[in-house]
Amino acid sequence: MGRHVFKLPDLGEGAAEAEITAWHVAVGDAIARDDPLVDVMTDKATIEIPSPVAGTIVALHGKAGEKRAIGSELVEFEVEAGVRSTGPTTPDPPVAAAPGPALSRTAREGQSGSSPLSLSRGRGEKPSVSYHKPLSRIAGEGGEPRNLVRGEAGEGGAAAPPPIAPSVPAVATRPRGDKPTASPAVRGRAWDLGIALQFVPGSGPGGRITHADLDAYVAAAGRGAPARGLARRDGVEEVPLVGLRRAIAERLQAAHRQIPHFSYIEEVDVTALEDLRHDLNQGEAGSRPRVTVLPFLVRALVKALPEFPQINAHFDDDSGIVRRHASVHVGIATQTPSGLMVPVIFHAEARDLWDTAAELVRVAAAARDGSIKRDELTGSTITITSLGALGGIASTPVINRPEVAIVGVNKIAERPVIRDGAVAARKIMNLSSSFDHRVIDGWDAAALIQRIKRLLEQPALLFLD
Repeated sequence: MGRHVFKLPDLGEGAAEAEITAWHVAVGDAIARDDPLVDVMTDKATIEIPSPVAGTIVALHGKAGEKRAIGSELVEFEVEAGVRSTGPTTPDPPVAAAPGPALSRTAREGQSGSSPLSLSRGRGEKPSVSYHKPLSRIAGEGGEPRNLVRGEAGEGGAAAPPPIAPSVPAVATRPRGDKPTASPAVRGRAWDLGIALQFVPGSGPGGRITHADLDAYVAAAGRGAPARGLARRDGVEEVPLVGLRRAIAERLQAAHRQIPHFSYIEEVDVTALEDLRHDLNQGEAGSRPRVTVLPFLVRALVKALPEFPQINAHFDDDSGIVRRHASVHVGIATQTPSGLMVPVIFHAEARDLWDTAAELVRVAAAARDGSIKRDELTGSTITITSLGALGGIASTPVINRPEVAIVGVNKIAERPVIRDGAVAARKIMNLSSSFDHRVIDGWDAAALIQRIKRLLEQPALLFLD
């Protein structure tokens, strides 16, 4: 037997360090060559690193959320003498064997075909974003990092294949007080299903609970079997923010701390707009993309912003310079399986309604399914955020730095309105927008929203040059 020390390899793109986002092995695991070891995140991508050798995990260096320097020790293996590897193998040191049973990796999490978030990058390509729940693998050799790909359909896509049942026997329910281990995605799904992970047998390394384990538990009627009726729940779970989730948190915190936000909320009568939208979708059914409210709002922004150049701008905190942009690059805040992203519709001023609708569908779908390129997630000059039917009555959106404004769309609701002295049912939608008070005065913000309101309430104006 020998000891093999695997160091964090050069990930390219000039990266000097990488953040560990998820381990796929534990001390004591017996693994095969090219089995996934760990996901690491650089400024450019999140990358899956496979095992360079077959053997047993002796030590892991670093926890999820920690940053490791390129070339630093990452994993130590116990390997058979004479095993070929991509690094040096040393004789066994005179220490006790690693604790814990050696578990087979044939039933690892990830063979279900879907994959946790990654910003993936092919060789010679720009990085793109991927999402995953269990891990999906790409063939690779010799410990070279492999990008993660999505194997589960995004919102509006084809249904994902059912997860494969684990090939190892389920372990007994853990003792009370023994904390279950599972990924954030598994924990979130268990919460949605109303399942206490304490009672779910885990088939993964070290008893880790996988999506397949949840499926098996639900199939065995575990979901609706609280034997004691209304039982109290105790304990606190600590979940560190790592990877993209931490990056989102840091950006929003910085925006809220540095920008003196003020919000302006106005209601818009979109009855005529909704009638027009319905007619356009009926007349162009099948030949063009379905039009939502957002393409109309983008067109309204494009027509209104030339009157307010200080709003289509970036503010440089360090230099104190406002950069006003002639081009209108509209960011679309999009919820993805791993958090908020803002894909960009570039040069919205040069797109008609149908082109805008098609591009909006494309970038939103790409952000959700993982095919979005990194340069499609930066460069917006103003952002639109919408929660659709969940939009509520009003909101106070956070500005996407270094921009100075964000326009929020709330839900459309039919309300009684006084028109010409009579009560009429009208479709009303609120716009909830936030502005950077260092750059934009309240009067200018209100004037912009009133201009947008007029364009949306009289949609024929959107088509005038």
